[in-house]
Amino acid sequence: MNAAQSTHSASASAAAAAPVPVSPERLNHPRSLAAFRGMKLLVGGYLGISVLTLVAIVLLRNDSADVNSAVWVRGTIVVASALVTYLCAIRAARGSRSAYRRLRVITGVMAVAIAAIIALPGVFPVWMKAEQALCGVLLTAVAALVNGKHLRSLFAA
Repeated sequence: MNAAQSTHSASASAAAAAPVPVSPERLNHPRSLAAFRGMKLLVGGYLGISVLTLVAIVLLRNDSADVNSAVWVRGTIVVASALVTYLCAIRAARGSRSAYRRLRVITGVMAVAIAAIIALPGVFPVWMKAEQALCGVLLTAVAALVNGKHLRSLFAA
């Protein structure tokens, strides 16, 4: 094989491996726009609640019954994951397949983690379990949206 054929085959292989972008027509379809709007609102609510929870943790920091080290760690992790989730939702709405895949994984994993936290006896105070339950409801709704038939078909390769 000569150099020209080798270069042509390498570029053909790279082109075949590169994912086809989501078309603007499909991204701007009314069903897609409604799904993205709902997804961003739900994830935005999750981020807002998470930030407010961290603010409550700071304000209650001197009350060892309401704020222990597990609350600090969990509150910080939740804000970070909520921010990453929000950024993934924004990028997915712009057509990023990788952000869409991350969003599917994050919402599923976080919903399971929240269920475990709620089930753990004694580690977290009741107020945090209630906050986590609300976050779990929001994330479960996001997971249902991103795993729904319309968005899965939109991001299918």
